[in-house]
Amino acid sequence: MPEESVRPLQRGLAVLRALAVAEQVRAGDLVRATGLARSTVDRVVATLVRLGHVREHGQELHLTPRLMELGNAYLAASGLSGEVAARTARLADELDESVSLAVPDGDGVRFVTQAARRRAMSVAFRIGDLLPAERCAPGALFAAEWDEAAWAAWRARVAADPGGRAFPALPPGPASPPPDLAERVERSRETGWALDDQLIEPGLIATAVPVRDAAGRPRYALSAVSHTSRHTARGLAELVLPRLREEAAYLESLPAAVPPYAEGELTPDQPLDTADAKAELGPGFLQSLARGLAVLRALGPARGEGLPLTAIAAATGLPRATARRCLHTLELEGYAAHDGRLYRPLPRVLELGYARLSRLGFADIAEPHLRQLAGRVHQSASVTVLDGTDILYVARAATVRVMSVSITLGTRFPAYPTAMGRVLLAGLPPQERARLLKADPPRPLTHRTVTDPAALHAVLDRAAADGRATADEELEEGLRSVAVPIKNAEGDVIAALNVAQHAGTAPLEETVRALLPALRETAAAMEADLHTAARFNGGLMPWRTYPPRSGEGARSRT
Repeated sequence: MPEESVRPLQRGLAVLRALAVAEQVRAGDLVRATGLARSTVDRVVATLVRLGHVREHGQELHLTPRLMELGNAYLAASGLSGEVAARTARLADELDESVSLAVPDGDGVRFVTQAARRRAMSVAFRIGDLLPAERCAPGALFAAEWDEAAWAAWRARVAADPGGRAFPALPPGPASPPPDLAERVERSRETGWALDDQLIEPGLIATAVPVRDAAGRPRYALSAVSHTSRHTARGLAELVLPRLREEAAYLESLPAAVPPYAEGELTPDQPLDTADAKAELGPGFLQSLARGLAVLRALGPARGEGLPLTAIAAATGLPRATARRCLHTLELEGYAAHDGRLYRPLPRVLELGYARLSRLGFADIAEPHLRQLAGRVHQSASVTVLDGTDILYVARAATVRVMSVSITLGTRFPAYPTAMGRVLLAGLPPQERARLLKADPPRPLTHRTVTDPAALHAVLDRAAADGRATADEELEEGLRSVAVPIKNAEGDVIAALNVAQHAGTAPLEETVRALLPALRETAAAMEADLHTAARFNGGLMPWRTYPPRSGEGARSRT
């Protein structure tokens, strides 16, 4: 092992890789997967938990959305932006087929944007998944740039692993030999596009075009993916090629999201401070691992050719020598590269759990926080979204009590007499709010329901100003609720979080004082995870529809 490598960082990366490929993992599983001693695994896990990258649920270990900061650093450095991801989703809607962007990663192809059509039979790949070049359309486009050394490495890999066991995203089972890659490369050079005619599995077809950089090299591959139940391979190509080429030309014309680094451009943002963690865990906290992951995150602004060591040291608050050792280790592990002066992240960073975490939906991200909140306040907690004039329950953590609030996922209530509905209505533009209230005029559900339009608007104005709302026996006698908003990165209210309980005899103000701090802390933690997970995955955030869709889902008052 080279003298300058950082062993705790290497071990931590090995543990993260093992966590990324298994469904349910315990510490013992990590010992077997990595070959590390149990004491070493325990220290790595304790450090990752303290950093917020891993969550313990009983004996099981789960990656958290915060770990996606590492993959986001690579995606940002690659020039990907929220606009590009959004355009990919819109193109999928227009073509009515799944659309993806991929980048070359060694002799493989790694997805960086994925907009899948929701059908009974649809593409299951996610951001960060890696496919072998010989089994996908983008592979022929990228292999056109390989030199002889790259071809030799590819041939050696195929000979050693003909079944593609090194690519977890491949479907299980035997695969038929793909067509000759060299022949497909020559065909793509002639035509300017590439075809996947059931190379991965029977029925799956795709068409890909290159998105080139300023030097004319394929920077991305833009693909449309479908199934033979919908098109033939050639039929799909005829259908999608004009739009794919048009979109590729637009992406090629986009300027870099951030100009290349200039000396003095970066200043320390949030210097790494691990003193509290070290004091809390003592020898159980691996400071070198924490520093190495901070260095990896700091490579996010490395547009173009990369960042110099001075900028990375400044961004992390680490001494230059420490940052250099971390960078050297990341380079050895295949997560960073440098040209002698500038450092940049490599797409392999996405293997550190990004594909697994990008599969999480909004409710998946919310539920661990709801469980923690319910355990803290000993009452049931829920998240809803606004669907027309109703609230719709999308995540919930229930407590077991003699008297408890019985609500299931998918339950709907009118928005106006509920705390969560008031939070959601308060987050709307005034005209939109007025239109919804007019579409479903308030009616008394209990003797305490606010139905006067002027009074209800005043309640909503106060909820908007206070950043919270209450409903005290207005939906149902004996039911009291306090709610706060959940916002996206732009500050828009996208969902509501509440705790509901029996009203009892305590004043409402006392209930608010008891619940509000925990609600706000939980909402902030939930928002942080959602913002990280949604940065390059615009399809993650919940929806709203105005007005309610006719005939859809009767309201429940259980």
